[in-house]
Amino acid sequence: METDHLFIGGGPAGVFAALTAARSGGKCIILEQNESIGRKLRITGKGRCNLTNNCGTDTLIAKIPRNGRFLYSAFSRCSPQDVMEYFESLGVPLKTERGNRVFPVSDRAADIAEALKKALKKAGIPVIRGKVKRLCLENGRCTGAVTADGKIYRAKNVLLATGGASYPATGSTGDGYRFAQEAGHTLVPPVPSLIPLEAEEDWCAEAPGLTLKNVRLRILEKNKCRFDEQGELMLMAYGLSGPLTLSASTLLKDPVPGKYTAEIDLKPALSVQQLDQRFLREFSDAPNEALGQILRRLLPAQLIAPVCTLCSIPPDTRGHSITKIQRSALVGQLKKMTLHITGTRPLAEAIVTRGGIPVKEIDARTMASKIMPGLYFAGEIIDADGFTGGFNLQIAFSTAYSAGLAMAQEAADDTD
Repeated sequence: METDHLFIGGGPAGVFAALTAARSGGKCIILEQNESIGRKLRITGKGRCNLTNNCGTDTLIAKIPRNGRFLYSAFSRCSPQDVMEYFESLGVPLKTERGNRVFPVSDRAADIAEALKKALKKAGIPVIRGKVKRLCLENGRCTGAVTADGKIYRAKNVLLATGGASYPATGSTGDGYRFAQEAGHTLVPPVPSLIPLEAEEDWCAEAPGLTLKNVRLRILEKNKCRFDEQGELMLMAYGLSGPLTLSASTLLKDPVPGKYTAEIDLKPALSVQQLDQRFLREFSDAPNEALGQILRRLLPAQLIAPVCTLCSIPPDTRGHSITKIQRSALVGQLKKMTLHITGTRPLAEAIVTRGGIPVKEIDARTMASKIMPGLYFAGEIIDADGFTGGFNLQIAFSTAYSAGLAMAQEAADDTD
């Protein structure tokens, strides 16, 4: 089968690139190994789909800790506002929430995926189910791909948008890395990013699934602070998850046991002195009340037992019996609950993958391979990833848009 443009991967990057290229009239084909497009997209943002972040280019780049400057050209061509306008033109109303995070008004990620599916149908772009086995590399050029059933798809140019190695059940199996290497590219080893963190302390197991809002998380590497932000996190039996944890994980290099320490400030709005005064008032107002009951006015119920244990104070101790040293321990614990990080959860649980095709091997303006003519890249396969907040999907859309434009232009130039 022959086409002008071949897109390997039916995620947001592959689909958006195909829709972009098709506007110039070229014939496009998408090869997708799943039954339908956007399988991973449908579960993003806990099923709500944080589509992008309603911010400017400088903020976008600041939220991408590695290789953000490489994306400047792509972001200039396709901004968050462009993405928002496009999806609203497809009939998906959007809303901007805290932190400039953009979601469909329906809070349904499936609405985004279905809108793309309808756009493909309207544009006449077929999505063919097939698992790519290898690229066609002939005479120093990428000319198509071969699927596992032996079918050959010839094209003037090919886009690799196969994702990373996270959530392999959705199709992100890392095959794209192998295809790129066979085409002569090197690889920045894939490691998890936006990933929960494991800790050696077992008190987290007493509050699995507990969400802590408006807390402050600091990550220290010896005495150096690597992350310090306020927001929301979640305690898990193995350690930490939630938005703050995921963002922090992108900044941790090789999180082996003993390297990083997490500190949770449960009361960031209160200074040590103010919190101490709060305890004094509580003990004065209820001198005969048990500490466990008093702490219910300050903490989620699941944290009372762990805090009492960490402070070595029995929960049935009466308020009037709490000593100054014990009160200081309580204040210290609420202001700095410490966890020693032992590592991350498995790569398969990562929201995105850090690593991939080195940006030095990709043209920043066109997303074309500098090594293999006819080959392009978009999305997570590129070594560029951001914090939570819609930044990674924006990377996918912006790189796809640049690639789609360039592929269409290349095909037009060949025709001329």
